[in-house]
Amino acid sequence: MRILVADTFPEASRAELHQRGHDCSYEPDITAEDLPKGIRGYDALVVRSTKVTADALAAANRLQLVIRAGSGTNTIDTTAASRHGISVCNVPGRNAVAVAELAVGLLLAVDRRIPDNVAQLRAGEWNKKEFQRARGVKGRRIGIVGLGDIGLAFAERVAAFGTSVHAVAKRGRDTATLERARAIGVTYVDTLETLVATCDVLSLHVPGGESTRGLVGRGLLGLMWPGTILINTSRGDVIDEAALLEAMDAKGIRVGLDVFPDEPTTATAHFDSPLTRHPNVYGTHHIGASTEQAQQSVADGVLEIVDAFTAGTLLHCVNRDLNPASLGADGS
Repeated sequence: MRILVADTFPEASRAELHQRGHDCSYEPDITAEDLPKGIRGYDALVVRSTKVTADALAAANRLQLVIRAGSGTNTIDTTAASRHGISVCNVPGRNAVAVAELAVGLLLAVDRRIPDNVAQLRAGEWNKKEFQRARGVKGRRIGIVGLGDIGLAFAERVAAFGTSVHAVAKRGRDTATLERARAIGVTYVDTLETLVATCDVLSLHVPGGESTRGLVGRGLLGLMWPGTILINTSRGDVIDEAALLEAMDAKGIRVGLDVFPDEPTTATAHFDSPLTRHPNVYGTHHIGASTEQAQQSVADGVLEIVDAFTAGTLLHCVNRDLNPASLGADGS
C-alpha cells in the first residue's frame, strides 16, 4: 500500500512499514488545510493530532484506511469517511499509562505549586514561607470521570498515595474492568453529580464528542467544594471554559490541564488562552501520550492494524457499523 504518515511517527516503525513492502511517505508537518492537496494517491493515512476533515476525505481518490495513532477519533470526520467507504481505526489503550502519569504529575504540581516554585527560584527568589503551605494528596477523595484504560491507570497510581478512589456506577462494564477496579478499591456512587459533590479531586478521562462536550459546566462546577483540584487530560471541550474561569475566581478551584478548547493542531504555534493565563491553572501542551514508551507502543499498534488490513481484517474499526449506502449527501 501507499501510506501517508501525516504526524510524528518513530523512524524504526516507518522502516518496518517499508520492510513489509509498503510505500511510506512521511509528512509530519502537514496541516489539516494542506491535507486535501496531499492525500491523493494514497491507500492509507496515519495521523495523531492532524485533523482529517470531510474536504480531505473527499479529495482522496484511493484512500481505504485512516489510522488514528491513539485512542480518540474526534479529530477525524468518521461520518464523511463512512460515506466514502473509508475505514477508520484507532489504537486504544497503548498510551494509557503515559496519560495517567501526566495526570498524576499535574495533581502533584497543583497541590505543591511546583511550577511557581521553579519560576521563583529561576528568578533568584527564595520563598519557603509561601510554598511550604500545601495540603498533600494522602487521604483525599479522588473522583474519576471515565473508568476506561486511562482512568483505571490513573486510579491505580493515586490509590498508592493513600487516597480513596471513587467513580460513577455504570451498567455494562466488562469483567476485566470490574475486577481491576475492585483490586484498586474503587467506591461507586450513583450519579456524576454525587461524585462531584463528594470528592475534592476530580480527574477527567472521557472521550471527546457530542456526548461529553461541555460536560463540566456551571452545574457541576457549582457542586464542587471550594479549593477542589480539577485535572483534565482528555479533551479540551469537555469543560465549559467560561464557566471554569468563573468557578476558579469564585471558589478557588485549582486546575491542571493538558488539553484546551481550540488548541493548535500543529506542533508549534502562537496560542493565547484565558485559561493558560489564569494563576489557578497549570498547563501542559497536550503531551499526555507523548512519551517514547507510549509512542512506540502506539506505533506497534499501527503496524498491527496495517498488517491485519493487508490480510483482509479490520482491527479496532470505529465506523464499521456505518453503512455508506444509507448515508445521504449531507451524512444524515
